[in-house]
Amino acid sequence: MVKIVFDYAYKMEYLKNGPIHGKIGAYEKRGQRLVMENLIFSLNATVPVFLLMVLGMVLRRIGWVDEEFALKMNSFVFLVPLPVMVFKDLAEVDMNEMWDGGFVLFCFVVTLLCIGISALFSLLWKDGALRGEFIQASYRSSAAILGMALVENMYGSAEMVPLMMIGSVPLYNIMAVVVLSLTRPGEQGLGRETMKKALKDIVTNPIIIAIVLGLLWSLLRIPMPAIMEKTVDNLSATATPLGLIAMGATFDLKKALEQKAPAITATVLKLVGFCALFLPVAALFGFSGQEMAAILIMLGSATTVSCYVMAQNMGHDGVMTSSTVMLTTILSAFTLTGWLFVLRTLNLL
Repeated sequence: MVKIVFDYAYKMEYLKNGPIHGKIGAYEKRGQRLVMENLIFSLNATVPVFLLMVLGMVLRRIGWVDEEFALKMNSFVFLVPLPVMVFKDLAEVDMNEMWDGGFVLFCFVVTLLCIGISALFSLLWKDGALRGEFIQASYRSSAAILGMALVENMYGSAEMVPLMMIGSVPLYNIMAVVVLSLTRPGEQGLGRETMKKALKDIVTNPIIIAIVLGLLWSLLRIPMPAIMEKTVDNLSATATPLGLIAMGATFDLKKALEQKAPAITATVLKLVGFCALFLPVAALFGFSGQEMAAILIMLGSATTVSCYVMAQNMGHDGVMTSSTVMLTTILSAFTLTGWLFVLRTLNLL
């Protein structure tokens, strides 16, 4: 891949300035420096996440955290800090100033297509409950956690990430509730009771409620008092570390190895497949800079830990989901570096 990108850069420079004999070494050094910078940044973003999961595993092993406590912590994250984090991300966006309907629509449609593709791949597995976890783990990205940090690091601000989240995150959560409700262990098809229960789960889901409140807060331009703002910040800051530690504490390596095929398939789809399919489409639509960076995060970042929290709190065992979160977290440091390198070399970032 690196050779292809270098060859492209050489050809583009040749077309603009003629032969550039003797300068290839400079391009290689520049490319190597870019790779190292992006690799270091990606590792800084993903390794701490992975280490928190490892910490949860260690705490469980030495007996400081037991399964009951970890499950209660998961439930707490799902009910309080995770919805608060979603509310905060949306409430802080100035819709009137930042709105880009075409970009939001693109993110929505692509997210819907990714969900559809994930559903098709889920037919590879006979277990209905496993299909639900597979679908959610394949399409949901850590848009809020990684997206803001990555784009701010590149551009100094991240105005387009909240817009990407408006197009994708509500759909992420709504479809996750639908899929996990309909594939919950013990459910008997798509009967009236199942649909009624799924609808109830959507309406009462804390994350869905947080999305609605966050959007209304932003649209109505309601000021947030300092006391409330500080409280919201503190609560939202606990969502990721507590969720990761709890996930690590309940992670079962033996069960994970039993479900390695769906986890590996979901990982390849999440980190490589969707990017290879939709990044060229985004380029054809003219997206670049912050917009392209936000789309890359939406398509190719690690599966968010909230997938595991939601799966466990909706009756699934979460083993396949936690395996995918761990795999995508580790490998995204390298795949994101590769995608960043390609997009920068093609002048799309």
